[in-house]
Amino acid sequence: MDIKTASALHRLRLISVPEALSFPALILFGSILSRVSDIDFLMMPLGILHGVLFVIYAVFLLDVWVKAKWPLKRVALFFVLSLLPFGGLYGDKLIKRYESDGVIAGRARREGVVA
Repeated sequence: MDIKTASALHRLRLISVPEALSFPALILFGSILSRVSDIDFLMMPLGILHGVLFVIYAVFLLDVWVKAKWPLKRVALFFVLSLLPFGGLYGDKLIKRYESDGVIAGRARREGVVA
């Protein structure tokens, strides 16, 4: 795995966890709290935060798609995971696996074990 692909995967991993946690926070603290109490000042900041994180996640996912040459099916899976509450946590786990597989394959190519 080259450094550009590795850094793109790492960036996607870094944003996937905050994005995954911002959506449930928006639902719990923003929507539910504003309906059951007078605390409605959290809705806008949490909505903006989640929106910004989601857009960054989508941009980083497109970057990984181009640099890592992922199939469309895998990119679609990661996009769907970003729409689910806590889905990005599972995505983070998958990205860790893809990163380690790429490092192992690159090392094997350098050592001449595989072509």
